[in-house]
Amino acid sequence: MKNLPEEIKIVYIIAILVMMLFVGFIIFTVLMYNRKQLLYIKEKQLKESEYQNQLLQKELEKQKLIEKERERISHDMHDDLGAGISALKLQAEFLKQRADNDGLRNDIDELLKTSEEMNISMREMLWSLNSGNDTLGSFINYAKIYTQNFLKKTTILIITENENIVEETTISTEQRRNLFLCLKEALNNIYKHSQANQITLSFLQKDNEFIMKISDNGIGINHKNPAGNGLRNMKRRMEEQNGHCEITNGNGTHLFFKMYL
Repeated sequence: MKNLPEEIKIVYIIAILVMMLFVGFIIFTVLMYNRKQLLYIKEKQLKESEYQNQLLQKELEKQKLIEKERERISHDMHDDLGAGISALKLQAEFLKQRADNDGLRNDIDELLKTSEEMNISMREMLWSLNSGNDTLGSFINYAKIYTQNFLKKTTILIITENENIVEETTISTEQRRNLFLCLKEALNNIYKHSQANQITLSFLQKDNEFIMKISDNGIGINHKNPAGNGLRNMKRRMEEQNGHCEITNGNGTHLFFKMYL
């Protein structure tokens, strides 16, 4: 290089400078392209996030409207239907006092019994509709009260157990309703068929898994006989909620209702 003419040296230097400028231009172009791509991706993600937020906001507004409608129906049922049932009971009691025929009194007693059953069913529906009850604590308290009321005229002893229950845990209206209907069916079967004198109602929570267990010390279930509609309905209800119903025998009957919250 030292022996080359000055003109050639200059050409070499210019060529090297041009190459360096060209490489620098390519690097700059790539960097700018990558920067634009990152900005485009971020802008796209931001728009997608805004769109998802809008969808979420609409869903929240929809849920609020549904809850508001549930509350309205609940209040209307309490004010209108509840008042109507109460008036019907009062009129029936008044007629019973004036009746002098045993057959008529028996009919009125049946009417009073029906009106009381309607009143109980209405209270259950009101509880189901109230979104303020969509917690494990609310469900468990109501389940205990219902069990005590259902069996209060029997000699069956009721034992309740709680384990690791986080009362504020959210449970959907459908989950709560189906669990309660399973509880009703199980208690009805125990009362009619088990010959038990003791029931243990247990509630267990493992993270997002909730288990309701109903055990009795009765004669158990004869698995040689086909399952009745009640057992099939309980299993179907749990399957619809992506849950599981298990029935075992051994010193009575044990029903497990498992559900993921």
